Amino acid sequence: MADHPAKPDRDALLGELSALSSTATSADGAVSLSVNTDGVLTQLQLTDAVSRMSPDEIADAVLRTYVEAQRDSAKRTGQLLAPLGSGGYLMDRLRWRMRFEPAPPPAIPRHEERTGAVLKNRSTEAPAVAPPPGPVTDEDFYRQGPRMDQAW
Repeated sequence: MADHPAKPDRDALLGELSALSSTATSADGAVSLSVNTDGVLTQLQLTDAVSRMSPDEIADAVLRTYVEAQRDSAKRTGQLLAPLGSGGYLMDRLRWRMRFEPAPPPAIPRHEERTGAVLKNRSTEAPAVAPPPGPVTDEDFYRQGPRMDQAW
């Protein structure tokens, strides 16, 4: 009879997965965050160093640190689940999380470089109002044929 590797204890495995937390810190130390086994953000800390950063730089640091923590979480979760096999949707998702690369940030001018564009104040403009529909009889309704009106 062939020896079969022992399967992990289900309750112990679930306990390890629920306790798993991965923490990452940006290279400059401005951003530190933690994610759980699903890669969901559970803690975010920003140091005073962010006060010297633009909003775009802060967003980029948070995103890149988040991706780093998610990769570590996916790797550690995969290691815990490895005794169960390496196939299936869950393992495919973990492999995807380990390879994920965030898109480069869009080219948005810095606050100082913006042209001073301000949203137009439309609060004094009267909205165009359609006249209320007249009474519609059943014959008028069916004569118009099928309609695809939006429900909202």
